[in-house]
Amino acid sequence: MQKYVFVYHGGPKSMSPEEGKEYMGKWLDWMSSLGEAVVDRGLVVGKSVTVGQSGISLDGGANPVSGYTVVKTESLDSATELATKCPHIAIGGSIEIAPALNIPM
Repeated sequence: MQKYVFVYHGGPKSMSPEEGKEYMGKWLDWMSSLGEAVVDRGLVVGKSVTVGQSGISLDGGANPVSGYTVVKTESLDSATELATKCPHIAIGGSIEIAPALNIPM
Protein backbone atom coordinates (compact mmCIF):
# COMPACT_ATOMS: atom_id res chain seq x y z
CA MET A 1 0.00 0.00 0.00
CA GLN A 2 1.23 3.46 -0.94
CA LYS A 3 0.54 6.75 0.82
CA TYR A 4 -0.82 9.61 -1.28
CA VAL A 5 -1.17 13.25 -0.34
CA PHE A 6 -4.33 15.05 -1.44
CA VAL A 7 -3.63 18.78 -1.66
CA TYR A 8 -6.80 20.82 -1.96
CA HIS A 9 -6.73 24.02 -4.00
CA GLY A 10 -9.28 26.78 -4.40
CA GLY A 11 -12.93 26.67 -3.55
CA PRO A 12 -15.36 29.51 -2.91
CA LYS A 13 -14.18 32.77 -1.36
CA SER A 14 -17.04 32.63 1.13
CA MET A 15 -20.14 30.65 2.05
CA SER A 16 -23.25 31.52 4.00
CA PRO A 17 -23.53 29.73 7.37
CA GLU A 18 -26.15 27.43 5.82
CA GLU A 19 -23.96 26.62 2.83
CA GLY A 20 -21.00 26.01 5.13
CA LYS A 21 -23.02 23.61 7.30
CA GLU A 22 -24.28 21.72 4.23
CA TYR A 23 -20.76 21.49 2.77
CA MET A 24 -19.29 20.32 6.08
CA GLY A 25 -21.91 17.56 6.29
CA LYS A 26 -20.97 16.38 2.80
CA TRP A 27 -17.28 16.62 3.68
CA LEU A 28 -17.68 14.53 6.84
CA ASP A 29 -19.74 11.94 4.94
CA TRP A 30 -17.05 11.70 2.26
CA MET A 31 -14.25 11.49 4.83
CA SER A 32 -16.12 8.69 6.65
CA SER A 33 -16.58 6.84 3.34
CA LEU A 34 -12.77 6.66 2.97
CA GLY A 35 -12.62 4.40 6.02
CA GLU A 36 -9.26 2.71 6.64
CA ALA A 37 -7.68 4.53 3.68
CA VAL A 38 -7.32 7.70 5.79
CA VAL A 39 -3.85 8.00 7.33
CA ASP A 40 -4.11 11.69 8.29
CA ARG A 41 -7.38 13.64 7.99
CA GLY A 42 -5.21 16.70 7.46
CA LEU A 43 -6.03 20.34 7.96
CA VAL A 44 -7.88 23.21 6.37
CA VAL A 45 -5.47 26.11 5.91
CA GLY A 46 -5.91 29.87 5.69
CA LYS A 47 -4.47 32.37 3.23
CA SER A 48 -0.94 31.39 2.29
CA VAL A 49 2.27 33.32 1.75
CA THR A 50 4.69 32.22 -0.99
CA VAL A 51 8.46 32.52 -0.44
CA GLY A 52 10.70 32.19 -3.50
CA GLN A 53 13.88 33.47 -5.11
CA SER A 54 12.13 36.62 -6.26
CA GLY A 55 10.87 37.44 -2.78
CA ILE A 56 7.70 37.03 -0.78
CA SER A 57 4.18 37.06 -2.23
CA LEU A 58 1.29 37.65 0.15
CA ASP A 59 -1.50 36.68 -2.26
CA GLY A 60 -1.26 32.88 -2.00
CA GLY A 61 -0.23 32.44 -5.63
CA ALA A 62 -2.24 31.50 -8.71
CA ASN A 63 -3.85 28.41 -7.17
CA PRO A 64 -3.69 28.71 -3.37
CA VAL A 65 -3.67 25.67 -1.11
CA SER A 66 -6.78 25.24 1.03
CA GLY A 67 -5.86 22.01 2.88
CA TYR A 68 -4.53 18.47 2.69
CA THR A 69 -5.31 14.83 3.56
CA VAL A 70 -3.10 11.71 3.48
CA VAL A 71 -4.55 8.37 2.34
CA LYS A 72 -3.10 4.89 1.86
CA THR A 73 -4.29 2.81 -1.08
CA GLU A 74 -3.12 0.30 -3.71
CA SER A 75 -2.41 2.69 -6.58
CA LEU A 76 -2.62 6.18 -8.00
CA ASP A 77 -5.74 5.09 -9.88
CA SER A 78 -7.35 4.04 -6.61
CA ALA A 79 -6.36 7.32 -4.92
CA THR A 80 -7.75 9.26 -7.87
CA GLU A 81 -11.04 7.37 -7.64
CA LEU A 82 -11.33 8.31 -3.95
CA ALA A 83 -10.64 11.97 -4.75
CA THR A 84 -13.25 12.18 -7.52
CA LYS A 85 -16.00 11.76 -4.92
CA CYS A 86 -14.77 14.64 -2.73
CA PRO A 87 -17.29 17.49 -2.30
CA HIS A 88 -14.45 20.01 -2.67
CA ILE A 89 -14.65 19.51 -6.42
CA ALA A 90 -18.38 20.37 -6.49
CA ILE A 91 -17.67 23.80 -4.93
CA GLY A 92 -15.13 24.71 -7.61
CA GLY A 93 -11.97 23.40 -5.98
CA SER A 94 -9.41 20.93 -7.28
CA ILE A 95 -7.31 18.18 -5.71
CA GLU A 96 -3.67 17.55 -6.52
CA ILE A 97 -2.59 13.97 -5.74
CA ALA A 98 1.04 12.97 -5.18
CA PRO A 99 2.66 9.79 -3.85
CA ALA A 100 4.44 10.21 -0.52
CA LEU A 101 8.03 9.14 -1.03
CA ASN A 102 9.91 7.16 1.62
CA ILE A 103 12.92 9.45 1.77
CA PRO A 104 14.29 10.18 5.27
CA MET A 105 14.01 13.83 6.18
